[in-house]
Amino acid sequence: MAKYSVHQQPVETLLSWIKSGDIAIPEIQRPFVWKAKKVRDLIDSLYNGYPVGYIITWRNPDVKLKNGNLSAGKKVLIDGQQRITALTAAVVGQRVLDQNYKEVKITIAFNPLTERFEVLNNAFKKSPEWIDDIHPILNEDITISKARKAYMDLNPEADEDLIEQRIEDLKKIKNQQVGIIELDASLDIDTVTEIFIRINQKGVVLSNADFAMSKIASDEAHGGNKMRKLIDYFCRLIVDKDFVKHIRDNDSNFAESNYYQAIKWMATNKDDLYVPNYIDMLRVAFTSRFSRGKLSDLVALLSGRNFETRKYEEEIADQSYQSLEKGLLDFVNQTYYQRFLMLIKSTGLISDSLISSRNSLNFSYILYLKLRNNGMPESETQTFVKKWLVMSLLTSRYSGSADSQIDDDIKQINEKGIADYLEQVEQTQLGEGFWNYQLIDSLETSSVNNNAYNIYLASQCNDNTISFLSKSMKVSSLVEQRGDLHHVFPKKYLENNGLTPVQYNQVANFVYTEQATNVKLGKYSPREYMLKVKEEIATGKFNISTIDDVSLIEKN
Repeated sequence: MAKYSVHQQPVETLLSWIKSGDIAIPEIQRPFVWKAKKVRDLIDSLYNGYPVGYIITWRNPDVKLKNGNLSAGKKVLIDGQQRITALTAAVVGQRVLDQNYKEVKITIAFNPLTERFEVLNNAFKKSPEWIDDIHPILNEDITISKARKAYMDLNPEADEDLIEQRIEDLKKIKNQQVGIIELDASLDIDTVTEIFIRINQKGVVLSNADFAMSKIASDEAHGGNKMRKLIDYFCRLIVDKDFVKHIRDNDSNFAESNYYQAIKWMATNKDDLYVPNYIDMLRVAFTSRFSRGKLSDLVALLSGRNFETRKYEEEIADQSYQSLEKGLLDFVNQTYYQRFLMLIKSTGLISDSLISSRNSLNFSYILYLKLRNNGMPESETQTFVKKWLVMSLLTSRYSGSADSQIDDDIKQINEKGIADYLEQVEQTQLGEGFWNYQLIDSLETSSVNNNAYNIYLASQCNDNTISFLSKSMKVSSLVEQRGDLHHVFPKKYLENNGLTPVQYNQVANFVYTEQATNVKLGKYSPREYMLKVKEEIATGKFNISTIDDVSLIEKN
């Protein structure tokens, strides 16, 4: 049995399919990861008739409806979103989002004399030989004759027939063929997922979460397309507060929905300790409600997959979308979200600089939502979540295959309960061998981006520890202010004694202290500068330290 079919379609037809919804393209809300020069290269390849790779789609499996009929699914984009976004940017003139969720216009200029394409800049804009923007010509906002006349007015010595021919060739980009591979609807989810991951191993790496997001965006019957907006808009509001105005002005249907009411609070939220992206949000919503950790299972369930009969049923699809919606609304719930952030801070993890594992945060939020939904009292819930968060960071629990570990953890918690399973993990992962050997080994490093070291700093924040050689400045204040780490044994002192950077930059030699104090320590040895600190206390003239009592030195 053929697993796919291959055919060619012109760019113009492909774009019309996207506009009409024949191919379900995910909402173009996530950042566009291609560089502008890559858009230029794509247009250049189309102009010269070079192949530009294949767009790969998969028709959603036919779902059995309650009346016994089959519902044919839409085509879901499996590979090619960046190329399609590039085409809509260059050909249609649509703005795209950069990595900071700011809307930018990618403008491609064309030189009909040399047949070169470039990303528009001031130099090309000032040169009469360049057509500033190809999209009005490709989008038929102006005719070929008007474009030719405008060019000749600026370049009267150019060959008019040649210019007209080159502009005609430019317009023919819309007629260039793009290969489309359509995966058969009968392929099971696991096979499609495997194909999806393999074809995306080169270039921009995509994941099961991207596949799930494409699947959700393609669904209108269960409101998946609106859930996709909920995810995208919330993630964008976290980093771009002004986007709330864009929603109100440009998406009135969403602005009038319950989803908007659920997320609009983020426009005034100032905390940036937990800044989830669409993958994090999808993972938390899915795992907290479905008690599964593998996002490939979500695609199957949203398709209506019955894991026992291996058939697709509308009832399962209905239930899955309902559960996903509940998970997403739990995630964006202002009370839940803000209480979770306060819970994180209460462990001493007061800055994102102390949290190197996003999935430790994700699973802790999963656990928080799950235990709340199970009716556990808030005080107990917080205790278990805090312990789990610190344990998972300290042991780098999710540094490997996160999907598999999350899947195993949530299933074990379901089976044994959080209290028994956490105790089991503590006994197996945090025994004497961990404290006597593994932890010590992990701290023998010059990298401050180290889970064990960050937990040490968090413990100082939690304990309101005073910073080095200070009377009142707390470590927590310096961490929040992104203060500098300094050397207990000054760098210059150790350099003068023949130590290498790997040796004197060990984390054991780092300490938070105020910048002015660090500068004044210079190249003194600890013995020398501590004597000076005691002299300052005796004379009452303070320069290096703010400590004014000898008893405070030992405590500090």
